[in-house]
Amino acid sequence: MESLYIAFAILILIVTFLGLGVWVFAALLLVSTAGLALLIDMPLFRIGTIMGPLALRSATGWELSAIPMFVWMGEIMLRTDISDRLFRGLAPFTHHLPGRLLHTNVIGSALFAAVSGSSAATTTTVGKITIAELSRRGYSMPLAIGTLAGAGSLGLLIPPSVVMIVYGVLAEVSISRLFAAGVVPGVMLAGLYGTYVLIAALMRPEVAPSTEAAPRLRDLARGAVDLFPIGALIFVVLGAIYSGIATPSEAAAVGVVATLLLSALTRQLSWRAFRDSLRAAVHTSCMIAMILIAAAFLSTAMGFLHVPQDVARAISGLNLSPGQLILVLAVFYILLGMFLEGVSITVMSLPITLPLVLAAGFDPIWFGIFLVIMVEMAQITPPIGFNLFILQSLTGRSIMSVALAALPFFAIMCLSVLILFLFPTIALWLPTLLFGS
Repeated sequence: MESLYIAFAILILIVTFLGLGVWVFAALLLVSTAGLALLIDMPLFRIGTIMGPLALRSATGWELSAIPMFVWMGEIMLRTDISDRLFRGLAPFTHHLPGRLLHTNVIGSALFAAVSGSSAATTTTVGKITIAELSRRGYSMPLAIGTLAGAGSLGLLIPPSVVMIVYGVLAEVSISRLFAAGVVPGVMLAGLYGTYVLIAALMRPEVAPSTEAAPRLRDLARGAVDLFPIGALIFVVLGAIYSGIATPSEAAAVGVVATLLLSALTRQLSWRAFRDSLRAAVHTSCMIAMILIAAAFLSTAMGFLHVPQDVARAISGLNLSPGQLILVLAVFYILLGMFLEGVSITVMSLPITLPLVLAAGFDPIWFGIFLVIMVEMAQITPPIGFNLFILQSLTGRSIMSVALAALPFFAIMCLSVLILFLFPTIALWLPTLLFGS
């Protein structure tokens, strides 16, 4: 029971530090150091000798090299006209669907997610062009904002995904298998979003007014040409991984080269765009590396305090069924998502939750997908929902109105978690097919 109090106190301290504006990595380091020094009287010089080698191991793993590469890909595309091409390319193909151009938010986000690895990049890039166009054409703005909030988070689930890489490193599971496991759930979630748009448009046709003439064959051909660049990038990156030609890290490097070449061929690559994208990628990657180092230190500190083992033993003593355990963890992650972003949630919670789910017999690959969907919810959960802040800046609306627009898509994510629990093969089928059992 004492370890439960310690775990709760650590969580409260971290949330308190974050509420005071302390950086995430600093909050984790402060709490870890204080726990070791005060609870087991570990000398500070001993803490320092633990910290040095741990920092080196945590930030220099080969698998982590994929993170800056995928982040850089997203930053390059953020500074090109790929979002414009996506909208122009998808528009003629969605004309006859109920909801029409609202589907460009869902399909466009899913396609962009397959090359960016970032929820923020996906929401920003797709939203910059579609919000203005949908508003100009008289579409329902709450539904347009909601589709972007929900579908923008697909950047975490549809591979490549930065959060999946972090989970794979910490949980010591194959990142290639994780990427494969995210494909079908990602397509399923995008399909659920699209179905919601269809139903909403059938019930209230005014949310998607028909203001354009029916596309001709020439328009469809031009749309296919506009979609070719992002299709080529998806083929290069994911094709290299799933065919076994390259590891995720190698495929990320190939993806960066392909993105640079594509930007140059379309005359989008300037020295300023190259410099700004590289600077932004370095900034984001360093932030992630610092959080990973601090999280590794927190995990080690909690190990010294025996928190994961004791918490796992205490929860096991409750004799929860697998369904009850997943429900408890889902509520736990929703609460964390109100205050933390995806990488922080993953690295902070795994030392406690992973032993629990493994002891309950869950597959670590399946749990990785479950965790990513829960992290997606955090992107649209107030008060700290990054996608909400992005959409607030893009639309000029209040954070409350943006959160209300995103609420149906939060419910859809909850439904997808239930489906994934009832039918775990949705996540496990493709990695088993590609890589064996």
